[in-house]
Amino acid sequence: MSWIEETHERRSDPATLWPEVRSIVMLGMNYGPDEDPLDILRNRNAGAISVYARHRDYHDVVKGKLKMLAQWLLKEAGQDAGKFADVKVFVDTAPVMEKPLAAAAGIGWQGKHTNLVSRDFGSWLFLGSIFTTLDLEPDVAEIDHCGSCRACLDICPTNAFDAPYRLDARRCISYLTIEYRGHISRALREQMGNRIYGCDDCLAVCPWNKFAQQAREAKLIARDDLKRPELADLAKLDDAQFRSFFAGSPVKRIGRDAFLRNVLIAIGNSGNPALLTSATDNLDDASPLVRVVAVWAASRLATPTEFAQLRAKHAAFESDDDVRAEWDGCQR
Repeated sequence: MSWIEETHERRSDPATLWPEVRSIVMLGMNYGPDEDPLDILRNRNAGAISVYARHRDYHDVVKGKLKMLAQWLLKEAGQDAGKFADVKVFVDTAPVMEKPLAAAAGIGWQGKHTNLVSRDFGSWLFLGSIFTTLDLEPDVAEIDHCGSCRACLDICPTNAFDAPYRLDARRCISYLTIEYRGHISRALREQMGNRIYGCDDCLAVCPWNKFAQQAREAKLIARDDLKRPELADLAKLDDAQFRSFFAGSPVKRIGRDAFLRNVLIAIGNSGNPALLTSATDNLDDASPLVRVVAVWAASRLATPTEFAQLRAKHAAFESDDDVRAEWDGCQR
């Protein structure tokens, strides 16, 4: 997925990537879940990981499929065209506007949530592209089938849609939990719920998902331990444990500190005092990014007396300005 702010009308110019390109072949690969992604949001003791990130990194999986298709295309072109041809494949590895290109190729259309929607697979498609010097006959573009529906706009926890087809990435939970590396504002933390990596709300609620199919590629089927991981277990991960647990998963690329930031926000939203220890154990973490939200989570789960005791023990020795500000802002 891309979290770049965009409108329904934007298009990419392939010539800026590769001047000799004559055609673009778009590929959509299904990663449909085997359960409703919204169900996990009711289990506040577990973390919600976006469907696409519950197994192998899709970049590797899709790129492998693209290379196989590209090799076949070149073989066919060599037999039929009798001349040299070239190809390049992209999966989120270049400034390619995959969604409008996929719409132009007839795979689906960009919904009001800015993501691609397919009549056959709903919202659950990875996109990849093959740029080639071959002249290929174009497909018929798909048209918009959203109609008056605004389910994806209305369900957004942080009201990240300024208007249909327009996303404000600064409020998008997918952007905040994956791409953003700073301190997430207090105003948005509570709205994040237990979403610790990405957010599927606008995708999951789309009515076109009634035609969705479960993914058949084994590498895209969710690992059981990533469907509903316990927050208490995730909060204990050090860097080595984090890298080991998420080996091969796209979650690994955000790093342990940003991930633990997300986990502690979910812990603060859990409403479960039994998770207080998971927050307090991180008040002395080496990362200020982690300590800030550990303070916030503790302030939401501790009694006023308990929080006052924690503040007396930790705040006076805090050296980071942002963490000290959090202690002061959360004072009860």
